[in-house]
Amino acid sequence: MVAEWEWDETLFAGTAAHYRRGRLPYAPGLANALAEVLRLDGRGRLLDVGCGPGILALTLAHLFGEVVGVDPDPEMIAEARREAARGGVAGKARWVRARAEELPAGLGRFTVATFGQSFHWMDRELVAATTRDMLLPCGALVHISDLKTETLTVDGLPRPAVPGAAIEELIRHYLGPVRRAGRGVLPQGTPGGEAAVLTRAGFSGPRRHVVPGGQPLERTADDVVAGVFSMSFSAPHLFGARRDAFEADLRRLLREASASGRFSERRPSTEVFVWGRSASPP
Repeated sequence: MVAEWEWDETLFAGTAAHYRRGRLPYAPGLANALAEVLRLDGRGRLLDVGCGPGILALTLAHLFGEVVGVDPDPEMIAEARREAARGGVAGKARWVRARAEELPAGLGRFTVATFGQSFHWMDRELVAATTRDMLLPCGALVHISDLKTETLTVDGLPRPAVPGAAIEELIRHYLGPVRRAGRGVLPQGTPGGEAAVLTRAGFSGPRRHVVPGGQPLERTADDVVAGVFSMSFSAPHLFGARRDAFEADLRRLLREASASGRFSERRPSTEVFVWGRSASPP
């Protein structure tokens, strides 16, 4: 992990209730793309590490015989369990409250392990090596994230854009200029270099795939507020006694940006890296 920061249990405290509504969805072709690339047929087992409220695991549940989501936040696990029940897949979904560093946790072997924008929060060397050992010989580790290099515009869309820069400035006004993360800060942001970590752990590849986004979305002011409170760096608890004042200022900013309280955004594209389990680690 980043030398200046250590994980603590408050990292995503209070965000679970906002996550599903607030976060922009993955590109709509993600499940079909993974089914084709990995030749998934409704059998096998999926391990989703850092599963949050189960968004990725439940999106892919129909492609496996069993899905297991692991996350250290109890509210995230509870939300995932509720969503699985609502989606009619509770019988094939298991939710385990644990840090990734506590794996294998007696969970057995898996066909696929996914990390949906979660790997950077972990002791990556340890988790990569452990995950490799939990995969079947033909298994794959799949790293999934929004495509960071694309520029999405709202040109031609019917509503005003979400005022992202102004929101970021408001967060800094309340929480200071250095990115917050649980009880600590991340002055340099989260780490990169996943490829080197996974290669050292004995994975081969990767095969890169981009699932195209760009589809128009309409977002309400409530959606945008939920998005802010779903982020680790602006989690509700970080504002302490000033939470209500922050939300009032945020909603005022949104009213000024759109009198109707509605905004236009585009879905981000989804970047997928598929890593194979090598015959033996280096």
